[in-house]
Amino acid sequence: MINDNSKIYKLFLSHLNEDDDEYKLFLNKLNASHDFEWKNYAIQDENVPMEVEEQLKIVDVIIILSSLYSKNMKLIQMHIDAAVKLRKPIVIVRPYGMENVPSALEKIATEVVGWNTPCIVDSIREALGEDVID
Repeated sequence: MINDNSKIYKLFLSHLNEDDDEYKLFLNKLNASHDFEWKNYAIQDENVPMEVEEQLKIVDVIIILSSLYSKNMKLIQMHIDAAVKLRKPIVIVRPYGMENVPSALEKIATEVVGWNTPCIVDSIREALGEDVID
């Protein structure tokens, strides 16, 4: 249950499809976090036509799983371009088990993070300019 003082973070989780293993793993990481409420505002259903920019208008942070960049550069770049245009913070998640992030993504990132759940949550909060207590 969410108390009245809790913030629900509005996120746009960039993904190619619901069956992507890294996407599912990332969802599990976010869901495992205590004291972090969030909602995914990414709609990728062809039956619900909505421009990416429209989806991003209401989000706090866009999250890019960097391993998806090479799988569908055009789609991910469209998400990035819309986020930059709207001045939304961008958190880049390193490819699972790797340190390197494509340089094009690193240049536009507000934060770059690995797969540690507390670090992911802290990066989202830091991208929004919130104080993070160690």
